Amino acid sequence: MKTTDKSIIVEQTFNQSIETVWNSITRVELMRQWFFDNIPAFESKVGFETQFNIATPNRNFIHLWRVTEVIPLKKITSNWKYEGYQGDSFVTFELFRENDLTKLKLTTKVVESFPEDIPEFKRESGLEGWNYFICKKLKEFLEK
Repeated sequence: MKTTDKSIIVEQTFNQSIETVWNSITRVELMRQWFFDNIPAFESKVGFETQFNIATPNRNFIHLWRVTEVIPLKKITSNWKYEGYQGDSFVTFELFRENDLTKLKLTTKVVESFPEDIPEFKRESGLEGWNYFICKKLKEFLEK
């Protein structure tokens, strides 16, 4: 993704309380069940940092996360970088109550372009990945 790309926005509605959805996106033992199973730790606290590797057949992507904003039960933003690669982004999860449902809006904003020659860093790959995690994996997790 490049700074000139439109931000990625993925929205999904869940038949769950805001508390349940919030816990699923902020409690590491729940995050491991629908997101990345090797997240070593996570805290919804500004300044918290964690890192972990996602390996593909050709590359290692060491995720570097730092929580930059927390409004409990409403919003959490993390700075996302990858060790050894140019690029910088912010990922925000926002929760809204809509009637008896909870809407999650995920936004990825790139503030420093990622390498264009790596397929995993293309906007289409990011959009596909977030749709998979939010609209499929998290939805399945919350509906079981």
